[in-house]
Amino acid sequence: MNRLRIKHMTGFHYGGDVTASYNEARMLPVSSDGQLVLFANLEILPISSHHNYVDYWGSRVSSFEILTPHKELSLTATSLVEVRDVQHVDAKLDWDALAEAAERTTSTVEQLKQTARTAPPVEVQDLAREIASSTSDPCEAALAISTALGSAMEYVQGVTAVTSTAAEAWAVRKGVCQDITHLALGALRHVGIPARYVSGYLHPKPDAAIGETVAGESHAWVEWFCGDGWRGFDPTNLIDIGDRHVLVGRGRDYNDVPPLRGVYAGPFGSTLFVKVEITRET
Repeated sequence: MNRLRIKHMTGFHYGGDVTASYNEARMLPVSSDGQLVLFANLEILPISSHHNYVDYWGSRVSSFEILTPHKELSLTATSLVEVRDVQHVDAKLDWDALAEAAERTTSTVEQLKQTARTAPPVEVQDLAREIASSTSDPCEAALAISTALGSAMEYVQGVTAVTSTAAEAWAVRKGVCQDITHLALGALRHVGIPARYVSGYLHPKPDAAIGETVAGESHAWVEWFCGDGWRGFDPTNLIDIGDRHVLVGRGRDYNDVPPLRGVYAGPFGSTLFVKVEITRET
């Protein structure tokens, strides 16, 4: 078990006075299996009124507007979370049984449909079908597919953008966790396995000392449906979800869980800034 303190600072520098901005933030983790949120707070500057709610996908959202002139928007999310390793128990369903189980609930049916970001290129479709046809166990196939795609991609920042699709990332075989997760989602859905996008954080240093603060970043991974529950896997790092992963939100793809999204009235052009610090406390 790890107790992790996360400080996530982000926002925008504008090219002049912004007269109004309307925003949503998804930066605070939620309690779930293997994860207990002990403390979570979001500070917004300039000070504004805001409304908190849980969205359709189960993510905590802070919706706020700033109606006074400002040249910068700054958010600081501070969280303290206890995270435990999750035991992955597969249902051992065959393909027909999984298809039947996936049709029973809206939550699984919705995670079978491709989005513009996850639609896999033909080569990825072929790879997914080849792996799926080699086993009668869909969850075993899901792990093999995610591992194969993660192994085929090189983690490189700056090659893709936040708007990039799985097909665009695959074309250059390079990208970040968002791209690799989109590829895995597209491949799994293509062979009939419900899969969803997960956003959060990963402590980057497994052997960090207690009290040591390290630079982190937002992270993404995949969960797929195994008949009696969902199993998480990190295709970027080729590891199971464990006590270094902190979950913030789930959705169909990145577009459902961006940390910060909004519109503003003012001069054209803004610069995003992001800084994440993670401290292991126990």
